[in-house]
Amino acid sequence: MNQLISNYVDYLTNEKQLSNNTLESYIRDIKQYLEYLNSNEILDVVYTNKTTIITYLLHMQNKGRAVSTISRSIASIRCFYQFLLQNNLVVKDPTLNLETPKAKKKLPSILSPKEVDMLLNQPEESTYKGIRDKAMLELLYATGIRVSELISLQVDHVNINLGFVKCSTATKERIIPVGSVALQALANYLLNARNNFIKNDKEKLLFLNMQGGGLTRQGFWKIIKAYTKGSNIDKTITPHTLRHSFATHLVQNGADLKSVQEMLGHSDISTTQIYANITKNKIKDVYNKTHPRA
Repeated sequence: MNQLISNYVDYLTNEKQLSNNTLESYIRDIKQYLEYLNSNEILDVVYTNKTTIITYLLHMQNKGRAVSTISRSIASIRCFYQFLLQNNLVVKDPTLNLETPKAKKKLPSILSPKEVDMLLNQPEESTYKGIRDKAMLELLYATGIRVSELISLQVDHVNINLGFVKCSTATKERIIPVGSVALQALANYLLNARNNFIKNDKEKLLFLNMQGGGLTRQGFWKIIKAYTKGSNIDKTITPHTLRHSFATHLVQNGADLKSVQEMLGHSDISTTQIYANITKNKIKDVYNKTHPRA
């Protein structure tokens, strides 16, 4: 058995060329599988079949293993049998047509409208940095754009008069309306703060760091982390939290999923559907808490 594992390690390393982390996971999974076979007096993999594997997966499930762990184990076992088949150690692959359990999608963390206010009111608009940060946070929540899109915006991508922002990728462009509060914050930044960040008159980026260059994702993460701490909101807030909150609040207030999909830039509406699920869960919670016979 040790020689079999050793040969399998060589196969994963040389033929599959797996990363170290994946390699370690696959080896660990197979060792656990072989230990299970041994404990059930199956001393040779040639005597295994699809039922054996399904029974093992049920055994993992009964032990409380996460769906993601079970899914990875299936991938490991499938790779193991490919190795066995290739080396004529089994006559057929029992993992053929074996279904992988689908992990239930976690609903994203969102902020309530009150919590959004608490966060967005954190920047001190008495400083240039505060004016800039206020404009960035307001724009994120007003449009639901990604942080990567926010830090890539150029000055001419924003139309204050008509009230929209333009986001472009290599394949498509989308126009997103911007609310009055965010427009006011943007106008304040452009008129009273941006010039104080500029080191190069030809700089086109909308939001600049203290050195006059573009912001990074890590830099923005630090900004939002600092304001989260100051807001005393007892939730983990990431830059993506405002995007999730934007979409959820739109759906909760009657926006159709197709419109939300277009604003978020989702290629598949099934991705946008999760915000409708959040709304359904909220309605159910309200019902359970308020109905006398819930």
